[in-house]
Amino acid sequence: MALPAARARGWAAAVKMAQRRRHAEAPRGSPSRAPPGSRAALYVHWPYCEKRCSYCNFNKYIPRGVEEAAMRSCLVTEAQTLLRLSGVQRVESVFFGGGTPSLASPNTVAAVLEAVDQISHLPADSEVTLEANPTSAPGSRLAAFGAAGVNRLSIGLQSLDDTELQLLGRTHSARDALQTLAEARRLFPGRVSVDLMLGLPAQQVGPWLGQLRTLLGCCDDHLSLYQLTLERGTALFTQVQRGALPAPDPELAAEMYQEGRAMLREVGFRQYEVSNFARNGALSTHNWTYWQCGQYLGVGPGAHGRFVPQGAGGHTREARIQTLEPDNWMKEVMLFGHGTRRRVPLGQLELLEEVLAMGLRTDVGITHQV
Repeated sequence: MALPAARARGWAAAVKMAQRRRHAEAPRGSPSRAPPGSRAALYVHWPYCEKRCSYCNFNKYIPRGVEEAAMRSCLVTEAQTLLRLSGVQRVESVFFGGGTPSLASPNTVAAVLEAVDQISHLPADSEVTLEANPTSAPGSRLAAFGAAGVNRLSIGLQSLDDTELQLLGRTHSARDALQTLAEARRLFPGRVSVDLMLGLPAQQVGPWLGQLRTLLGCCDDHLSLYQLTLERGTALFTQVQRGALPAPDPELAAEMYQEGRAMLREVGFRQYEVSNFARNGALSTHNWTYWQCGQYLGVGPGAHGRFVPQGAGGHTREARIQTLEPDNWMKEVMLFGHGTRRRVPLGQLELLEEVLAMGLRTDVGITHQV
């Protein structure tokens, strides 16, 4: 789908104006007045990567070539279909995840955002996040994503130690990571998140805290600490199982986590979720929707969603999973307008379990009124 240039420029200009207004007038994360059933978050999955990291079992593919025009058209079509089906009138956040969505062209991002704004309402100050890897996101490309409507970046640094990055199968160096972070902060001030992993094989507390200290000297207002999970079927799992690498020490991982939390608190970060820390009000609006059990639509191969299909006369919240494999997903989208593979109506018990599991991850917890 081609995006009319004038319309794209107009929408992007509105985004830039809203960003300036937001910085000048109001704190981030102010709640919407729209009724809960009429608003949602939107997740868009870009399934392709340059290579598979040794620890990752996400739904991702390493293609010989990508027919991006076809993928773009299908992402736009499925977003339109699910928005109509849900009856959502306002999309409060969009998150481009993957895979490596920074490998997609900015035109694809712009086309999806324009389609969302046509079918529903995407306010100009909505949070629009793009996951980016350092080696696929030079400054000029990040600027192009900003012009397309992205206003927040989530950068997968994972480590500031080159040996650890090689162990994880990452394609960037620590120097690459810091250069990308500096450029991202210049382009998206106050709206850059970074990921740092802990609990790797043979990782020690002192050096890891040194990485965190270095990162705090140059990071923005949002940081995520993720403990490594050895997933069956990954290269790292196999290496540990065969004894080629030591198993991660859970006691050391717990010490890293606790010491890291304390260090972040000392410099003004709020731990608003188990793995996520923010200061200056820079909470992730999109992820907060997940943890508060709000509605979210999942677009793209293997994406997950939770919403009430009000546009089709439904009254029950459903869990939805899209077809995993990109080629099969695209065929289904071209035939049916969407690639939903599975729909599961959620009963009262499942909804309560969701509220408990999600709410207890946050610092606000749950109450009897939820």
